[in-house]
Amino acid sequence: MSRYIARLAAAGLLTMLAGCMVGPDYYKPKAALPAQWTQAAKQETPAVGSRAVSGDVDAQWWTSFSDAELSSLVRRVAGASLDVKVATQRLMQARAARRMTGADAMPALEGTASYQHSRSSQNGLVDISGLNGRHDYNVWQPGIDASWELDLWGRVRREIESADASVQATAELRRDVLLSAIAETASDYIQLRGVQAQQAVVEQNLDIARQSLKLTQIRFTDGVATHLETAQAAAQVSGIEARLPVLENQRVHLVNALSFLLGEPPRTLEGELDAVHAIPPVPPRVPVGLPSQLAERRPDIREAEARLHGATADIGVAVGDFYPRVTLSANLSLQAMHFGDLDEWSSRMFGVGPALTVPIFEGGRLKGQLELRKAQQREAVIEYQRTVLNAWHEVDNAMSDYDTRQTREEKLDETEVQDSEALENARSQYLAGATDFLNVLTVQRDLLDTQQARVVSITDVSLALIGLYKALGGGWETSFPSAPEAAKVGVSARGELTSRGENASGESARRTDLE
Repeated sequence: MSRYIARLAAAGLLTMLAGCMVGPDYYKPKAALPAQWTQAAKQETPAVGSRAVSGDVDAQWWTSFSDAELSSLVRRVAGASLDVKVATQRLMQARAARRMTGADAMPALEGTASYQHSRSSQNGLVDISGLNGRHDYNVWQPGIDASWELDLWGRVRREIESADASVQATAELRRDVLLSAIAETASDYIQLRGVQAQQAVVEQNLDIARQSLKLTQIRFTDGVATHLETAQAAAQVSGIEARLPVLENQRVHLVNALSFLLGEPPRTLEGELDAVHAIPPVPPRVPVGLPSQLAERRPDIREAEARLHGATADIGVAVGDFYPRVTLSANLSLQAMHFGDLDEWSSRMFGVGPALTVPIFEGGRLKGQLELRKAQQREAVIEYQRTVLNAWHEVDNAMSDYDTRQTREEKLDETEVQDSEALENARSQYLAGATDFLNVLTVQRDLLDTQQARVVSITDVSLALIGLYKALGGGWETSFPSAPEAAKVGVSARGELTSRGENASGESARRTDLE
């Protein structure tokens, strides 16, 4: 009876120790963010223009530009981007490393088999045959070895926890790469349409300048205009023509940039993007969500949190190295001098028992390693805080850019109207002889500059909106790349890891308080 009670007590003690976890537990940090965005909280909303408003951020924000070609490019780039593919392979590597780490928690079993042909020394070991002199003999020995480290202090579990956090961080990095690829695609496409719009403006003004040149030549022939006026008109034509090669070069670069994002050779999209389309307009209202949602949506914040989780778990691993390690080992094998004797019961041999390893003197290595892990965890805390603060700044700056560029566009609209009227008046006065031709050329050049600036401003407004969406961290929530590829690396439809152990959101994870 006493032996039975002792066994139960020992089993209970082992069960209790198996649930022990050394090191600090991880707690989800609180992101220091405002209750609402400054720009979106403004009460005065202009009657025209697009403004940030409350509401959930559109996961497919590129569709708000209402451009089918842009949406098509985004879908294709999400699946073909080489950067995204590299990030996906890194995620698969992290998953493989996690499986390797997880194997430490399981028993190890391996089979062995050996054969040895030997000869004993007459002057050394006694001849195993019991006869004098040297004698050759064989030893056959197949067997099975098993070992299992009892994770009494939770060191191995902390290693697995750290590996899970590393997988999560790599997954968030992949999402960040995906978001950047989507934003870069939209940015390059809109810049391309902006350059095409500038080319159209320059061509239109070039026609007007050529008409003015013909008019001055006719007037010169009639003796009304001077040679100076014709030379000025010709110079105006050449100056406008000089703008076209620069714009064409920009167009080629943007087409190549989009081709590269698709993993294609240069100029692959020439035919597809050659047709001129208007610059995609911005929507009237832009939902920006709440600041509290930023930490759950921006991949860089989620990655920083995962890094912090891993650094916290690494402290537990370092603490666990101070404690004894208990390993259970067993082996079962057969040994015989002749191969035919291996099936006899008398050939069996076995060994079983625990092994205890206790660190006694490590020269300060364990203490140094623990201090290193603690310093790395403190660094991860600061990095998380820096990432959150940087995200807050980026969103605020992006909202300010969006409003400012729209205001500039409105002013340039007014400037273009005034310059157009000034050009008409200058022409009328020139034909009436009330002013010289230089005034007409000056006003026409001003109008061209204003029109180009207005096109650039319209482009900048759309680019600012892309920057705002990128700062908000939207876009990765959709099923990009394809679901089968995501399933290979254990990513659910919501973008969460579905690996064994802790989930991506960390709801079942142990946490550490940052305060």
